[in-house]
Amino acid sequence: MLPRLLLLICDLLLIVSPSHPTEGSPVTLTCKMPSLRSSDAQFQFCFFRDAQALGPGWSSSPKLQIANMWKEDSGSYWCEAQTMASKVLRSWRSQINVHRVPVADVSLETQPPGGQVMEGDRLVLICSVAMGTGDITFLWYKGAIGLNLQTKTQRSLTAEYEIPTARESDAEQYYCVAENGYGPRPSGLVSITVRIPVSRPILMLRAPRAQAVVGDVLKLHCEALRGSHPILYWFYHEDVILGSSSAPSGGGASFNLSLTAEHSGNYSCEANNGLGAQRSEEVTLNFTVPTGARSNHLTSGVIEGLLGTLGPATVALLFCYGLKRKIGRRSTRDPLRSLPSPVPQEFPYLNSPTPGQLQPTYENVNVVSGHDVYSLVYYNQPEQESAAAETLGTHMEDQVSLDIYSRLRKANITDVDYEDAM
Repeated sequence: MLPRLLLLICDLLLIVSPSHPTEGSPVTLTCKMPSLRSSDAQFQFCFFRDAQALGPGWSSSPKLQIANMWKEDSGSYWCEAQTMASKVLRSWRSQINVHRVPVADVSLETQPPGGQVMEGDRLVLICSVAMGTGDITFLWYKGAIGLNLQTKTQRSLTAEYEIPTARESDAEQYYCVAENGYGPRPSGLVSITVRIPVSRPILMLRAPRAQAVVGDVLKLHCEALRGSHPILYWFYHEDVILGSSSAPSGGGASFNLSLTAEHSGNYSCEANNGLGAQRSEEVTLNFTVPTGARSNHLTSGVIEGLLGTLGPATVALLFCYGLKRKIGRRSTRDPLRSLPSPVPQEFPYLNSPTPGQLQPTYENVNVVSGHDVYSLVYYNQPEQESAAAETLGTHMEDQVSLDIYSRLRKANITDVDYEDAM
């Protein structure tokens, strides 16, 4: 019986499959006795690594399945078999070396994809390796100088670095590095763009002089101080679009406008970079309209205000008005000498005139009271005007006469004096 038992001991073998495993791969251990028939004895089996029992311990199965082998699982393995009589048989030791696969093809991806993220949103940098086994150390870096942001070690082919709230300062180039004991492997550079909605733009109006006049070129400049480029700017006058201009790289945009009488009013601009539009505050422009382009309505209220303002000079004004009517009835043989017409005075911040109205004529006459010279303002009615226009002129003239007569009565001037003055 003893020779047969010794033969069994020598025939107990440990079979490892595969014989040269790599990290992460499964391994099967088999305890085999080729010279023993299954009917000869009943055995219990147990597998060991460096004197430590593996798996469930003693079992009737001669095989042990290890799902994943790692570098630290390398060591000396053997198996034992126990008979019903408590006799223990042991196999020869087998050295198993688990091979680690170096990391390769390291890449960096972003979430959201494309490397563009809205300001305030979550940004994730995902570092991945195409191959590599065991514990892999991942490192993330920012900028060309390689500022280390985070380091993680885990048994995985991917790892993530998260920026919970993206800010403008996070716009930079990033890369990651992975290594598992065979040297670091860097990824390529990935540029991150933080998209910023435009802020409320500022509108500035620039004229060639302190008080703009009709015919000047007005420059409208609109600029949003924050916002990702390119930015498209729209210019408005009283909510009517004047035009648009794009700013691909900052500094705002400008629009030139040649002023006409209709361009007085409110101006605004709008900025839009595809992340939402913002409108500026309105800027009001009131500019000087040349005298020839203004409309003047000579009414009794205007005459009354003029007379009330002149006060003591009412009589002189009356004389000027009467003299002007006499001038119109004089023959061309006896013209009244008059002084040259002065240059019309400019009035800033006037509203736009209504086209087609009467144009005033300015004329100085030789009426002197002390050291004062009085001016006469009157209207020339074109001969081809309609009957309605003539009626209006007659009514205005009568109204002026009545207002002047009323003033004379208050100044105790007789009707005779009034007729003489006329």
